[in-house]
Amino acid sequence: MATAEFGKAVRRWRDRVPPEAAGLPTGGQRRAAGLRREELALLAGISVDYVTRLEQGRATNPSSQVVEALARALRLAEEERAHLFRLAGLAPPGPTTVPAYITPSVQRVLDRLTGTPVAVFDASWTLLLANAPYAALMGDPSARRGDERNGVWRHFLGQGIGVRRTAQAQRDHEAALVADLRTAAERYPDDRRLHRLIAELRTGSERFAALWDTGAAGRHEASRKTIDHPRVGPVTLDCDILTVAGSDLRLMVYTAEPGTEDAERLALLTVLGTQDLAAHPARRDI
Repeated sequence: MATAEFGKAVRRWRDRVPPEAAGLPTGGQRRAAGLRREELALLAGISVDYVTRLEQGRATNPSSQVVEALARALRLAEEERAHLFRLAGLAPPGPTTVPAYITPSVQRVLDRLTGTPVAVFDASWTLLLANAPYAALMGDPSARRGDERNGVWRHFLGQGIGVRRTAQAQRDHEAALVADLRTAAERYPDDRRLHRLIAELRTGSERFAALWDTGAAGRHEASRKTIDHPRVGPVTLDCDILTVAGSDLRLMVYTAEPGTEDAERLALLTVLGTQDLAAHPARRDI
């Protein structure tokens, strides 16, 4: 790996991203117009120390997940993202692996939906990005690593239940998740991370294994959810899933019917933000 060149590229691109473009506050004294190291670390979900070592050429062999997260946080164009992968000694993701690139247009949609819980997932239901209202509603995902960021893994192998469903609705939800994951596996046959995830789920969850063995394929569709929130109580919301054409990204958007108590509770959640959420059990749903 061209270690020094990788670090220089990260630093150069960090300097050109104004904090307001990444949805960060701009107050206080700043020596540069771009992102600080701690801001890049926050956006990419990695430690400040690791960002420092990468920029100084003291860290080698970053994983594809780290490179992808940096490219996303730095808002790189597709060609720049491919260049960063090559500087890391990695092949840029190809058409037979699950896309994780968030286009500038999708990023702008998230930037504008400041009062609506929105999250972006890839085709395997791994969380790529979530805004502050989503974190306040579903639990702050910033500390999750690896499989903990995958919604299917969290449902079948994670801890805690935050969504209220009837027994039949729960069965339907699980069947839809497994069928959707099968569709992704067939569409992206060379994605080793996806196939490792499926193997782990089949080994660790009898329910997943039984559903997988039915051979069903399909899509996880929109639904209506009642979320038991630790601070405002139950909130019933519509959960719509929008697929970005050409990338298979899924935008999960939560909304409430205007004028209802649920809308008031959702608005309160947006104001409260993620304060004290770390003290409450982690939810497992997506």
